[in-house]
Amino acid sequence: MPLVRNPIIPGFNADPSILRVGDDYYIATSTFEWYPGVQIYHSKDLANWDLVIRPLDRKSQLDMRGAPDSCGIWAPCLTHDGDKFWLVYTYVTRKDGSFKDAHNYIVHAPSVEGPWSDPIYANSSGFDPSLFHDDDGRKWFVNMLWDHRKRPRSFAGIALQEFDPVAGKLVGPWKNIFKGSELDLVEGPHLYKRNGWYYLLTAEGGTAYEHACTLVRSRDVWGPYETHPQTHILTSKDTPFAALQRAGHGDIVDTPDGKTYLVHLTGRPVGQRRRCVLGRECAIQEAYWGEDDWLYVKGGPVPSLYVDLPGARIESNYWAEHHYTFKDGLHKDFQWLRTPETNRIFSVADGTLSLIGRESIGSWFEQALVARRQTHFSYDAETVIDYAPTNERQFAGLVAYYCRYNFFYLAVTAHADGQREINIFRSEASYPEGKLDTPAPEPIQIPNEGKVKLGVSIRGGLTLQFFYALEGQEMQKVGPVFDASILSDECGGHLAHGSFTGAFVGMACSDVNGTALPAKFDYLTYRPVQDPTDRYEVA
Repeated sequence: MPLVRNPIIPGFNADPSILRVGDDYYIATSTFEWYPGVQIYHSKDLANWDLVIRPLDRKSQLDMRGAPDSCGIWAPCLTHDGDKFWLVYTYVTRKDGSFKDAHNYIVHAPSVEGPWSDPIYANSSGFDPSLFHDDDGRKWFVNMLWDHRKRPRSFAGIALQEFDPVAGKLVGPWKNIFKGSELDLVEGPHLYKRNGWYYLLTAEGGTAYEHACTLVRSRDVWGPYETHPQTHILTSKDTPFAALQRAGHGDIVDTPDGKTYLVHLTGRPVGQRRRCVLGRECAIQEAYWGEDDWLYVKGGPVPSLYVDLPGARIESNYWAEHHYTFKDGLHKDFQWLRTPETNRIFSVADGTLSLIGRESIGSWFEQALVARRQTHFSYDAETVIDYAPTNERQFAGLVAYYCRYNFFYLAVTAHADGQREINIFRSEASYPEGKLDTPAPEPIQIPNEGKVKLGVSIRGGLTLQFFYALEGQEMQKVGPVFDASILSDECGGHLAHGSFTGAFVGMACSDVNGTALPAKFDYLTYRPVQDPTDRYEVA
């Protein structure tokens, strides 16, 4: 049997929900403040995954302007009831401080490609909702409960209530069916039924290095629920040197031939400071049902870097160069931040991407930034920009971005006298101030006309070097070597368990004069680099 290397979906793809319909597998993952909302992947063999849709793609479904970093769309759950697809998710508008404002919604579609309905509001009592279709036709909605009075951690348990699809709302009583284990921070619930047992799989321990999957069961959907003999069926919390860390928030799926697999989020830390520069990724583990009717992870509870997937074809183009042009529109690999009104931040015409200068980089409302996920520890990226700024309040260029508090920006801008120049902007983990500095010794003056090539090289997730070239010239280094590892969850501007996305690379444009000066980009090239020192990517 072929050995498949985890993660099966690399880069920022957290909180996986997995589903099989016939011979087709689907995984939905969180997108947080990145638009459109929710990523749904498709596979025939559990090893090779292709992004098919981001279903929350219009204003009537989702408008995240004003949502802080790492808020937005949390923990989608994708299910099928034999007739249609159902997707439930949380839209978070506040997560820091004593309160969390988390609103749960339900959408549905006749096929995974859509059309997806407008949202049905469910509740706001907590986050990470899930929808379970019982064999008697009833539908059960579960989500974690948030109790702001509970200190220091306000995770109160898992709430259960019936959902009436005809009425389009939750109905009847609700109950806290599981308050979690001693590990605490219980969230991410999924319900299943097998051999007369209701199984509840939850995430616990927070999404950092204490993360875990906890399994409980009951003969009645309302409980009481008994805990698995191991309590946590998957975790890396006691094995700090395991290749896959932060393992938790899982979901299970059965294959047509009766095998069971668990998908889960994970992180791959680099450097002595153990930073997960690719964010929380999606991995898979083989599992099995014991004679005691409990689920066990093969070789677990520690997740394996390699897993047997019978019949997997391993067709991945993981090391392929991606040269994105804009002749046919914006490639599906790209996302932007928060807004459904794309005509205000970009357009694609005449084979170029035109970013319309709006608010400053890092704005929680309206900024023109189009980027793709960093999915390799080492890569090169470059673009060509055509841009005519007139002062220092207009800037556009190439950005390596995590959030408003963590980014590196190689920008074409201008001096106050109108002389065009190249400068570097950097923001390094300066939450809550969001301090910006310009670490290059002096801006580089360039002619006021002509295109400029901009490049970045990241190696091992640890170092970052910028490059630039004028038309007809060779690329040359600009600025010092930076610490690329700050583009990580561990440095995302918050305390532990507070940063949830991942690193991106892309193009940005700002005009804080308010005159909406555009910048045109010819292409973006993303070139993975096989680094022989990489502990994960070299077999």
